[in-house]
Amino acid sequence: MVALRIADDEEILLDGKLDEAPWKRAIPADGFIQQDPDNGKPATEPTEVRIIYNNRSFYMGVTCFDSEPDKWLGYQRRRDEFLPADDRFMWNIDTFNNEQSGYFFEMNPSGLMGDALRGPGFNNRQWDGIWNAKVLRSEVGWTIEIEIPFRTLNFDPDADEWGINFQRTVRRKNEESLWTGWLRNQGLNRLSNAGLVSGLGGLNPTLGLDIKPYVVAFSESFPGRGNPKVTNDADAGVDLFYSPTPGLRTNLTVNTDFAQTEVDQRLVNLTRFPTFFQERRDFFLDGATFFDFQSGSGAGNSLLPFFSRRVGLDGSGNPQQINVGGKLAGQMGANDVGALYVRTGEEENVLGEDFAVFRGKHRMLRQSYVGGLYTGRRPRDSAVAARHTLGTDFLLATSTFRGSDNLSLGGFFVNTSNPANTGRSNAFGAQLDFPNDPWSTNFLYREIQENYNAVVGFTPRNGIRRMDTGLSYTARPDGHQWIRSVQYGGNVTFLRSSVDNVLLNRDVDFTLVNVSAHSQDNFNVHLLPTYEFLEEDFTISPGVTLPANTEYTYTRVLFSGQTAQRRVVAVNPTFEFGNFYSGTRRRTAINLNLRLRPGVIIYTTGEWNRVELAEGSFDTRLYRIVPELQFSPWIAWVNNIQYDTQSAVIGWQSRFRWILKPGNDLYIVYTHNWIDDPLQSRIYTLDRRTASKFMYTYQFGG
Repeated sequence: MVALRIADDEEILLDGKLDEAPWKRAIPADGFIQQDPDNGKPATEPTEVRIIYNNRSFYMGVTCFDSEPDKWLGYQRRRDEFLPADDRFMWNIDTFNNEQSGYFFEMNPSGLMGDALRGPGFNNRQWDGIWNAKVLRSEVGWTIEIEIPFRTLNFDPDADEWGINFQRTVRRKNEESLWTGWLRNQGLNRLSNAGLVSGLGGLNPTLGLDIKPYVVAFSESFPGRGNPKVTNDADAGVDLFYSPTPGLRTNLTVNTDFAQTEVDQRLVNLTRFPTFFQERRDFFLDGATFFDFQSGSGAGNSLLPFFSRRVGLDGSGNPQQINVGGKLAGQMGANDVGALYVRTGEEENVLGEDFAVFRGKHRMLRQSYVGGLYTGRRPRDSAVAARHTLGTDFLLATSTFRGSDNLSLGGFFVNTSNPANTGRSNAFGAQLDFPNDPWSTNFLYREIQENYNAVVGFTPRNGIRRMDTGLSYTARPDGHQWIRSVQYGGNVTFLRSSVDNVLLNRDVDFTLVNVSAHSQDNFNVHLLPTYEFLEEDFTISPGVTLPANTEYTYTRVLFSGQTAQRRVVAVNPTFEFGNFYSGTRRRTAINLNLRLRPGVIIYTTGEWNRVELAEGSFDTRLYRIVPELQFSPWIAWVNNIQYDTQSAVIGWQSRFRWILKPGNDLYIVYTHNWIDDPLQSRIYTLDRRTASKFMYTYQFGG
């Protein structure tokens, strides 16, 4: 498709009407093709996309025609929420046309705005770009008018073409259609199958400077932690953003605060592996795709030589003071570059530290690259040695193997400093993927040596060799009245000691059946044979310890189902039972979601485990309720209340967000934690905190 250049004085009013003259001159992209249910056939509800631009902004006008416009579904309004129940329009923009990284956006008929950063094996939805859009519902369906300022995007100003693709979901029909890449092994997320938008040459955007100051006021006390005094205080800081070129973005942050960050969702962990939580802080999310590393791909807990949650957060996820931080991320010719520096402050019992990260990738061929990574962590105490990590990685990928199949081979090598000079401080691996339809398979090998220690990274476990392979097949009964697809498959993971090659774990997951219906309901059954050797004592619960040098072989069965999320009441139950170490385990979990009307949603979760072992028995419970009031796409009030018996903490976060306009936000956040103390037979307050934060973006030179 061809983008239409308009004069800078031609105004576009974002109201969803698409009634300005430039929209009539623009030639639309149309002819969407179904990916599901009738692969290769024209979409039953047409879609048209028009693109225009001036020197400041990239505009899209989208018409989602609907033969039954009163049957639209749009429960979600809150920024960046997922849309499993709603009609939606999604698009990817590959601004460098490198088929490897890009920007994802989506909207629904209620005006929800969602976005994310995308890279090879990377999808970071926590990123919030500055853009604006309006939706209008009418007798023809629903229309969207979108403005994305060029200063929000990194791009090559000399390029005439960007990669772009669009996808439309008609939820009541369970229909997915795309502009290009509609084969089932392609899709929107495969940037190599995107189309092109041309006519963008000669861009000379005014890059300017963005200054984003914040002020925050808070009141907090910690009565259950020995400090009942209420402390009232206020603080201020600033973020500065500047793009020296359209392909590079720099960010300087001073006295950073993350009072608005959402709490992590609690999980029940009965394994010997740590729980992985995603980064949620804005400073670290901006440009995050330029720091991803090949070892982060693959199933299970990822191995990350750089994990930004190691900076400015302690082991429990509590924030530490960040005095100053700087970042550069973007593209220089055929190279992706990322650089990060952060200086944390000294606090009680916590040393101030300096963190540095450098990342580079050289893109080659169509979808491949070679790269390098350095991280450093230096405590401001001469008695503590600085620690360093060096790594290199590569990806060789194609979407034209045997004509139209996807195939990729990736690998990495990482070395970490070892003050004791005992060696064995490397990690390395490779992964081969064949993700296609109806057949999909993969093979992964990686080794994490016993002295490997990436102090600014995430390591699931040391001293292991991991081999992982999987195979799946998806059948689609032609013309079946109820069944959309049936999937079968299996995955096996071997963990061996990197010291003596002793088998530590063998985890098998047989998907006996996974049935998806046209109605969007789903049912699956898994058989889970497991072998585990404990090389050291494993305290699985207080007072229950499994002894070292013991072998266990056991099998579990898992049944799970899900009703269509588009329904007012949606249920996702799971029941798992069978042997477990020296005894048995019975796990029951349920997600119950109520979508009462657009903007009024209640999510609930419950999980119960009953474990009976020769060494002792115990129960775990987890409860969560998240009621949301989404008054508009700009104003939302979310309460997250959760409790689990492993921590015995009841947590409540109440979070109000008002987006005055994109880039300008007001947050009011109240957090309260209680401890359930069985020894005192009472519940008492651990800590409480109220924070109010206002952020405003000043744009100069735009």
